[in-house]
Amino acid sequence: MSAIAPPDPMRSRAEGAPPRAAQLGMWIFLGTEVLFFGGLFVVYAYGRTHWPHGFAAASRRTDVVIGTINTAVLLTSSAVVAFAVACAEEPGHRRSKARALWATAVLGVVFVSLKAVEYSHEWSEQLFPLGGFALADTPGAELFWVLYFVMTGLHAVHLTIGIVGISTFAWATGRKRSWPTAERIDTMALYWHFVDVVWILLYPLIYLVERHP
Repeated sequence: MSAIAPPDPMRSRAEGAPPRAAQLGMWIFLGTEVLFFGGLFVVYAYGRTHWPHGFAAASRRTDVVIGTINTAVLLTSSAVVAFAVACAEEPGHRRSKARALWATAVLGVVFVSLKAVEYSHEWSEQLFPLGGFALADTPGAELFWVLYFVMTGLHAVHLTIGIVGISTFAWATGRKRSWPTAERIDTMALYWHFVDVVWILLYPLIYLVERHP
């Protein structure tokens, strides 16, 4: 009777290293992103405390309907990508995993598309902080709109990166590639959740600042 060799702890540790390293790298990257967005939030807080009436007047010109719909879209996408992670951890759920990943990417595209529509409305209403700015006579309003376009634009860029990443995982999963492991999908989902959290912080700051007349 042949003896069964005990598991090699060094080999197990080496096999588990790449996923942990990827997640650690993602956490470090997200930490730098927190510092970056945190600086913008500090500038926002400064403007909000120094020109509260200007920020309130500028916020009332935002499209709260599209902003609210987009918030619901991203919250739904977070739930769907969490479902994809759960499917990735269970063997035999490849199709459900691929469909959930594609659904997440589609919801991201919906968000970006609605944001583009919102930008077009704001351009037609002369809310871009350029020549002929509609609220030029309101102190603080121009700073609000500068921060609005910088923060939402950066968020859209990050979301677009997430859409590309999630779509790549969905395609590879549908093609039965071996590299979209549960750990890697979980790492990609971590990035997606971060982008969603940033928007949840932006939503009240942008759309809900004293909307009453």
